[in-house]
Amino acid sequence: MNFVYYIFMCFIFGTTFLAIKIGVDAGMPPFLSAGLRFFLAGLIIASFLVLQKKASIRMLFAKEMVITGVCLTFGTFSTLYWAEQYVSSGIAAVLSATGPMMIILIQMIFLKEQSAKYSFIGCFIGLAGVMLLVFPTFSVEANITWFIGCLAIIFGEVFYASGTIYTKRVVQKYEATSPLALNAAQMMNGGILLLLLSIFTEEIKLDYVQPAAVGSLLYLIFVGSMLGHSFYYVLVSRTNPIFPSTWLYISPLIALGVGALLYGEEISIVSIIGAFLILAGTVLANKKMLLKLINKKMQVTG
Repeated sequence: MNFVYYIFMCFIFGTTFLAIKIGVDAGMPPFLSAGLRFFLAGLIIASFLVLQKKASIRMLFAKEMVITGVCLTFGTFSTLYWAEQYVSSGIAAVLSATGPMMIILIQMIFLKEQSAKYSFIGCFIGLAGVMLLVFPTFSVEANITWFIGCLAIIFGEVFYASGTIYTKRVVQKYEATSPLALNAAQMMNGGILLLLLSIFTEEIKLDYVQPAAVGSLLYLIFVGSMLGHSFYYVLVSRTNPIFPSTWLYISPLIALGVGALLYGEEISIVSIIGAFLILAGTVLANKKMLLKLINKKMQVTG
């Protein structure tokens, strides 16, 4: 059953990039769309947990929840949603897969943590993949907004990596609190910040919003944020924190395929090579984590 949950989770996360693209293309302002998605998803989950007496409203205002909301939701998705106005959903997904490499780089450069040589090599392979994915297309299209959109996604992954590192401490501090409650609180905080950003930067004309945008938003709230993350936390509780996170190596490929099949996004040979280099670099950079996962699986089956 865990494998079934894993397959559904990877597919859901792989399709959210196209859902974002459809919503933005259909007239939904990116920051408004992201803010509504995460605030409403967090509010629904938090309300359910509060009614079940598994969470408290005070937790929403905790300093740690604000910081994780800034990093994991606001910083990561403000850049992603904005960028998908100019970047295809498939490329957005592949560039988002650089998150684990960013974690390694932050740990090495800023936290002075030593990493194995293969992690360093993996980061360089991933960087080569990013360059192969971005620069050839940029030189052909000469589209500066496309290029800036790609850089914005990578910059957003710095927020994601920082938030992930910080979250390890938050989970230890709130060990008795449900991970679902922690996620709901940070989504609400990040969603509020996204809505504030929308108010000050976007001209909201709902008359121009097409039905596809509403459908995209509903899909992202109920399927992407609620169902997908529920599968994730079920797998964390039943297996370990490492196994569910490997969706980052599979979902980008799903996103590339779904974008090409359902939305007519172009995929060149160079893009495919770049995508596989990024994923290969990510796997190599996180080799230690994956080996731990394999060893644990062998111990369980043995």
